[in-house]
Formats: sequence, C-alpha cells, structure tokens
Amino acid sequence: MKFTAFGLFFIPTVVSFSHTALTSRRLPASALSSTLERVAPSAGVVPQWEEQQGLTEEEFMRSDMSKPDLSESLLECPLTLWDAEGIDLDAARESAAKLPAACPLEIRATEEDNKKGEEYFLENKDMIRQKLLEHGSVWLRGFDLPKSVSGHRVMTESLDLLPCLDPLHSSGLRKFSSERDVLYEEVNKPSLRQHYIGLHCESTTKRTAAYASFVCFKKATEGGGRFLIADGAKILGDMEPNLLKKLYDRKVRISVSNLDVPPSTPQFLKEGFKNLVDAAVAPKFDMDLEMIYEADGKPGRLMAIEETESPINRHPVTGQPVWFCNAHNHLRYLRDRRPCGVPEVGMTDVFFGDLGHLSPSECDEIKRVSEKHITAVPMSPGDVLLVDNYRTLHGRDVFNGERYHAVGWFSWDDNEKWRGDELRQREKDGLNQFVNKYMDWLPKDF
Repeated sequence: MKFTAFGLFFIPTVVSFSHTALTSRRLPASALSSTLERVAPSAGVVPQWEEQQGLTEEEFMRSDMSKPDLSESLLECPLTLWDAEGIDLDAARESAAKLPAACPLEIRATEEDNKKGEEYFLENKDMIRQKLLEHGSVWLRGFDLPKSVSGHRVMTESLDLLPCLDPLHSSGLRKFSSERDVLYEEVNKPSLRQHYIGLHCESTTKRTAAYASFVCFKKATEGGGRFLIADGAKILGDMEPNLLKKLYDRKVRISVSNLDVPPSTPQFLKEGFKNLVDAAVAPKFDMDLEMIYEADGKPGRLMAIEETESPINRHPVTGQPVWFCNAHNHLRYLRDRRPCGVPEVGMTDVFFGDLGHLSPSECDEIKRVSEKHITAVPMSPGDVLLVDNYRTLHGRDVFNGERYHAVGWFSWDDNEKWRGDELRQREKDGLNQFVNKYMDWLPKDF
C-alpha cells in the first residue's frame, strides 16, 4: 500500500499487477502497466530546432514593477460555450477539408521587426488576431520582446488579450510563474519531465479559456520538450466516419482521478467515503464531477468522472465543427502505452456517455488521426504559440534536463456576456498551492 494525495486528504492506494491478456473489453490499467512497452508517439510534422539565445533566469523572470498587479481583479475562466446539437458530420468533414492547412501559421521576426519591439505588435495586432482565427494557432518565431515575463506581458497587452484564471486553477496542475503578470508555469516539474502530455484543449465540461499564449524562456537543456499542437477541425475531418458518428451519438465522459480503497471494505464505509469526497473535495476542483465506483472494472476503485459532453463542438465565432475532446490525452489505453509519470490518483480515462468502454481499435484510431495532425514545435527562447483554445489542441513531449515554458490564459475580450464577471481567485488559491507543494516534493522521474 502507498499513499497519494487527492485534494485535502491523503488516500491509501492499493497497487497490484496482473498479466492477464488484453481482450476486446479493456482491462484495468493496473493489469497492463507491468507488461506493456511504453513508446513516445510520433508527429505528422517535425520542424527543425533553431539555436536562438535566451536570457538568464534572473533576467527572464523579472517583472516590470511599474505596471499594475493584474491579479487584483483577475477574471474567472469563462464557462464553456457548448453548441453541439444537430451537427451534420458529412458537411463538417467537407468544410474542414477547405480550411487552411498550416497549423500553426508561422510568423518569423525580421531584424527590423525586433527593432520595433512593442510597436510591431501594436501595428500588426489585427493581422495576428485574424490569422489566429483562420488557422487556429500562430507561431511567433524569433522575436526578442517575449524572452522575458515583462516582455511577454507587453506583447499580450499589445494584442488586447484579456487575462483570466486557468480553468483548473485549483487543481494545482500549474502554479504561477508571475502572479502579478498572470503567467502560469507550464508543466516543467522534474517529476513530470518523462510524462508525455497528449493533445487536449484547456477545457472541462464547465470551463474553457478562449485563447492561450505559450512562451519559451528556456528550452530543455538535455533535449526534448517539443510543444505539440494540432487542428481540431482537421482531426474531425480525418477520423474514421463510423467511429466519429458513434462518439458523437453516444457522447463521452472523462474520469479525472482514481481513489483505490481495499475491495473488502464494507459497503456502508465505501458509501460514506464516497459521500465525503463528493461533498468535501470534488467541489474544490470547480468541475461537475460524479463519484462512481468501479467504472473501469477495478474492485474498490472510486473514480471522479465529469458529466456527459459532446466530443464535437461548434467554434463559438466561426461556427466550424471541431474535434473538441481531450481523449488523446486522457484515454488510459493510450497512457499505458507511452511515457507516463503520473501517480495512480491522477490517472484518467475516457468512456462513452453511458460509461461503456472504447475498444482498443477505437482508441488506436483516435491515436492515429490525432498524431497525423500533430506539429511537434521546437520552441526556442522568445518563441510564442498563440492558440485558439476552441479550435486547436495542444500537448508536450518528454524532455531531459531543465526546461522553462510558461502560459497565459485569456478570456473573450470582445464579448462581455461570454466572459462573465466572476472574480474568485483568492478562494481557489489554497488547494492550488497545496497540490503544487505535493508535486514539487515528488522525486525527479518517480
């Protein structure tokens, strides 16, 4: 027995292994983890690295103290905009095929652009925002201004991007790099550097950021750490039609955590524990979760599972149907077959809306079509990826050594109704800080 942390409690987690063969119904992941070879996925497009020089950590972490503290009135991440009913899948595939192929669209700085500094982004704001809408992501490459926290803030303010909280701020998955500049540290933790992060939108059934700005301050010192990005419209357009329809018709549910109790525990104690977690812990994650025992077939496993949602959604601005689903990241079948550094309590899975299991061949098809459209971006210091979070999915490859990337999340700047007026950062900070301390405590490559 080992102990893992979930929310405000330490939970005993029983770990066991079995060598039972894989069948069409997926076995509990613990039955597979000791026998499978873990292989890092490939990508459809792999650009070359460039040796752009960065700043020292002291320099790139320095905030401009003459600017106001943005965290004092920081907006909540907006509620997810769902528009998934009545989508014609054949028409959606046809429209996706006509979209621009470049994702991300690369904008490379010239010497003259860098001399302009902030002025370049003020002059080109409308162009950059339009390209972001058309392509789903823009790779700002070779710019000097965003090589630091203060310069990145100048850039995003020049583009009129409106900061907001991470949709999972209270989960502790990220901590602030600079709270006053509303810039989060990306997943750089040494304990997770050998963990492959699959494609996902920064989204839950409840909350979704409108845009993101991913910035590199220091690339991995010993290799790896490419940023992964893929067009959700293109994934939809290339997915096997029968599977796409099946997923759309049955919808999906995503489990976000496992809590293992001894199977011999009396039923009344199991129910009491479930009610305690449901009432005291789950609400602090600001997600609509249902606590369900043994959804994956493992005796004694209590899973925190999101509400039913559509894997396809219309883009709020363009109306384009897109693959709006985090299955490539969260499917346990895929996680068990690639580098994974998450403790059991943090392992995830994806079910059909009725809690039926996806077959291995269905998981493999999601893997195939997702990775076909991945561009594995080699980000150098100062490089920024602007992402339309409703159109484009992102992830991160494994790395070695030390790495420092950061991300800013942004709300709808031109639609007050969509962005809302919630300000709840302070009440969410406690759990964020607790979980981050736990993750920082974990040994490297545990």
